[in-house]
Amino acid sequence: MKLSPRLAVSLAVLTLATAACAPQTSDNSSSGKDEKSGTLRVWLFQEVNNKPKERVVDAVLADFEKAHEGTEVSVEYIPVETRAQRIKAAFNDPKSAPDVIEYGNTDTAGYVKDGGLEDVTQDFGAWDEAKDTDSTARQSVTVDGKVYGAPYFVGVRALYYRTDVFEELGLKAPKSMDELAATAKQVRAAKPDLYGIAVGGAYTYGAMPFIWAAGGELATGKGGSYASAIDSAAAQKGIKAYTSLFGDDNCPAAKCAGMGGNDTVTAFASGKAAMAIGGDFSHQAVEAGQVKGKYAVVPLPGVEPGSTAPAFAGGNNIGVLKSTSHRTLAVDLMKRLASKEAQGELFDAMGFLPTFTDVRQQVAAKEPFVKPFVDTLAAGTKFVPASPAWATIDSSLVLPTMFQEVVSGKKGVSAAAGDAARKMDEAFGSAG
Repeated sequence: MKLSPRLAVSLAVLTLATAACAPQTSDNSSSGKDEKSGTLRVWLFQEVNNKPKERVVDAVLADFEKAHEGTEVSVEYIPVETRAQRIKAAFNDPKSAPDVIEYGNTDTAGYVKDGGLEDVTQDFGAWDEAKDTDSTARQSVTVDGKVYGAPYFVGVRALYYRTDVFEELGLKAPKSMDELAATAKQVRAAKPDLYGIAVGGAYTYGAMPFIWAAGGELATGKGGSYASAIDSAAAQKGIKAYTSLFGDDNCPAAKCAGMGGNDTVTAFASGKAAMAIGGDFSHQAVEAGQVKGKYAVVPLPGVEPGSTAPAFAGGNNIGVLKSTSHRTLAVDLMKRLASKEAQGELFDAMGFLPTFTDVRQQVAAKEPFVKPFVDTLAAGTKFVPASPAWATIDSSLVLPTMFQEVVSGKKGVSAAAGDAARKMDEAFGSAG
């Protein structure tokens, strides 16, 4: 897929302008150096099929090296699963640290607290393309009003459903969460070998829209000071709506309580479920499954008929390490890797959604499967608390434990939410 001629021309002009004009020199490099030549080290994430990504990156690096005589770039693709150890070790050992990194957008606050990311607020603000960054993506690089990177791509979830099953049973795509639950149970009743909708007790990011759609929040506060709100009346209503989908009349708790997001998408792709909450990044897996040509995608409905549930806006960012001795070059490379042109090419290569609203509309017009995800983003998305405590909350499985306690019958919604809130508050308190 190619971008429209008009956009392609405008991107070409921007690229030439960037190459012709060296970036302004900054004097706030924490290493005390800002060398204008030499070797820059970059760490990017290794994808399942990495070759298409490498081709996009290599083209960016070739232009960068051409624009900066005497400069070379060394790229290492690191496993996502071990990123935390690798990156934190780099923060503690500047001599072996890269200059530029790709990082998960939920990692921002923790990395800022660790003192590893460079403040690029002024650089980002002066970047022409930044004005078209969507608000949630901008939030994902922002901590206490300061910017610590450039959004690289965004991932969002919507509702996949089986068109063949729906047609056979005379069903339509649900327009509200109540309809979603009723439709799932209708499918299960008519076809006991199928889950109506595959849900997982360990699928945190699939459950969050139910909490947000009910008017609940994960936490309240800002500026690094947060208090859990998971036990509020509104949040509990959302928890109840999600956990009500676990049972013999839809997705039996014995089988579904332990499932995560990948498990639910796999169940759908293999033909074992009539619906699932999956991401734009799940598209290739579904296409490779048993349901190819027999499914469609719509935004996950909200509480009110016709509304869209707020989705978690996942994705990755590109940042500059505070320890770099090539700050000016590193910031320029960050912008080039995360530019409109590069994000458009990355979509073509990997299917990753651009963080720029105008580029995203362009790719949606060319690729029909993107539209429901773009519509979901346009309806408004949510993000996790911008606190270093979130990494602890996430890795400690606080929310999955809460969901699993409810669906197993071990605890009621109020008790489980109360325990989760206490654990979250302990993490927020420890984070300072």
